[in-house]
Amino acid sequence: MKIIKKIISCVFLLQFSLSVYAIDWNKVDAKQVTLFYPGQSSWEWILTKSDHGGAKNFRKGKGCRECHQGEEKDMGNLIVSGKKLEPNPIAGKRGYIDVDVKTAYDDSKFYIQLSWQETGKVVNNKMAKEQSKVTLLFDDGHVKGVTRAGCWSACHDDATLMRSAPKDKDVNLYLSKSRTKLTRKGGGENYQSDAALEKMLSDGYFIEFWQARLNQGQAVKVIDGYLLDKRYASELTQVSAVAELKNGFWTVELSRKLMPDLPQTKNIVAGLVYSFGIAIHDEYTYGRHHHVSFLHTFSLDQGKADFIAVRQ
Repeated sequence: MKIIKKIISCVFLLQFSLSVYAIDWNKVDAKQVTLFYPGQSSWEWILTKSDHGGAKNFRKGKGCRECHQGEEKDMGNLIVSGKKLEPNPIAGKRGYIDVDVKTAYDDSKFYIQLSWQETGKVVNNKMAKEQSKVTLLFDDGHVKGVTRAGCWSACHDDATLMRSAPKDKDVNLYLSKSRTKLTRKGGGENYQSDAALEKMLSDGYFIEFWQARLNQGQAVKVIDGYLLDKRYASELTQVSAVAELKNGFWTVELSRKLMPDLPQTKNIVAGLVYSFGIAIHDEYTYGRHHHVSFLHTFSLDQGKADFIAVRQ
């Protein structure tokens, strides 16, 4: 009986190992992306000369990564310490996270795998319900701010927990073009008309996001949607995710159809370069208490992108 139980257990483990991921990731090389703690840096902060020394170059057309690639760890350590852009530092929080990233696709889907070390810490009596969250924001070239600033194109000074956040309401991510007016404090409630917003959507002017919410020992919760005047979650999720925490590392695979041909989604096609950013909330944090990457790019099979998705 013990032998039979052992065999059944081994068969189950083998099936689990074969079914966890849709892609054989051993055949795909990883590239490391460093995410850093951004504190209260915002789109408006980037543009303000008195706050950001690189504002002049950014206004002339340069991107964040052009000037600061390789400085992520130093910047994250400085900001998380509370010496700059963080009025309420969290004791013991790390300044950066190194993430191994892989991309692939098959006849019907695009896949991205992300792997990073979990600290196991809990901060501030659990700000959030999730132990960790990993978010992918990406665009197909319609939102020029993404091609230069990645996630910062949707992060504004009046967002919740940011410097100019209103006290009586929560404000999430949005694109500056969705507002008729933008000040150092953000766009506020200066919304474009419904007709103008609908025109932006029909023209492809929005960012798509995928998010996996993670708790050890629980099923992954997946949310996807788009950003324009605020964050919209899809009623019918198009993204799938699997994740495991093993030997102190989270490994997450996110996937979606290449061509969903649905409103507020980006078809992923050969020959086009996509801009993306990654954000990770760890240690039960939310809002600005996350780590983010600079802009990176991916494409299918070939091109000049940072990540060339391997066909499986």
